[in-house]
Amino acid sequence: MLVLSSCLPVAAQTDKLDDLFARLQKADEGEAKQIESDIWMEWSKSGSPAMDLLLQRGKDAMANGQPDLAVQHLTALVDHAPDFAEGWNARATAYYQLGEFGPAIADIGKVLTLNPKHFGALSGLGSIFEELGKSAQALEVYKATLKIDPHAPGVEEAVSRIETELQGKDL
Repeated sequence: MLVLSSCLPVAAQTDKLDDLFARLQKADEGEAKQIESDIWMEWSKSGSPAMDLLLQRGKDAMANGQPDLAVQHLTALVDHAPDFAEGWNARATAYYQLGEFGPAIADIGKVLTLNPKHFGALSGLGSIFEELGKSAQALEVYKATLKIDPHAPGVEEAVSRIETELQGKDL
């Protein structure tokens, strides 16, 4: 894949995450939501209470409509824990909320380098590509998302919408 060719795995998934991802592939819609939640909980564990607090402060700032403050908290997090993929993912989300797509894409690249199975980062990248009018790239990323999480919220609809849009267009 052209878009994902630079996203090589650096850190191996834990046995628990491997099991969750295997279950996600076979899950029905109801089970998938719980499994996705369990995966997010695992991803949110940095191993440091101080780093977990910075992540939570960043998430709280975003929830309170303060993505600029979130970027500050999350920049401190990635500075102190550069191998913690979820810090980069959260900061990418804050940048996205600010409309700063370049920094968001750069942070998503870091997430996918650290955690190639991060369906949330992939879905976010698809959304950014779609907003930038890069439909073919968005479609590619959304399809990659579905290979990891066949139940990713809104992604099947996005694939269908883009495929319909691209019908008859040269890719």
